[in-house]
Amino acid sequence: MTKNSTSRADVDHTRAYFMRCAALSLAVGLLVQATAAPAQNEDRVKAGVTTWRNSGCADCHGAFADGEKQRDESPTGANLRTTRLDGAALKQTIACGRPGTGMPAFDEGAYKIRACNGQALGPPPSDLYPTPRTLTPDEIDAVVTYLQARIVGKGRTITKQECLFYYADQPDWCDDYK
Repeated sequence: MTKNSTSRADVDHTRAYFMRCAALSLAVGLLVQATAAPAQNEDRVKAGVTTWRNSGCADCHGAFADGEKQRDESPTGANLRTTRLDGAALKQTIACGRPGTGMPAFDEGAYKIRACNGQALGPPPSDLYPTPRTLTPDEIDAVVTYLQARIVGKGRTITKQECLFYYADQPDWCDDYK
């Protein structure tokens, strides 16, 4: 063997070294991605609760989406803590409303630009409750993210942790929760 030649063992050792480096790089990349995704999702959940609080949702559904409305003159909203609606159905309901039920259409383009509830494009139904404000598609998606992360399927009991998430700026309002 000459001074510049490489043995088969050296090639195998080098190949194994690079394979370990590649595996380690992949593992680090997956770990970074796994920790970034929950942080991004938590940001969406926070954006959703902010939109929920500022767009009139709690007026009908209550702060904790349990159907305990906050304003007597508002229609009583559904208890979303016990709903069986999936993300697509929640998005459709928020965007298009439910004619005749008191649920307004929060998407400004509902019925006019985007078809809703099987109705052809045109004027919205006359029996839709008026919305306090319209939401962008991104805001609607954020509300759906919030509902799926913190509300839907959580049952009737409201915990102190949930209260503190909603009333982060007024924690003393949660003293009565466990």
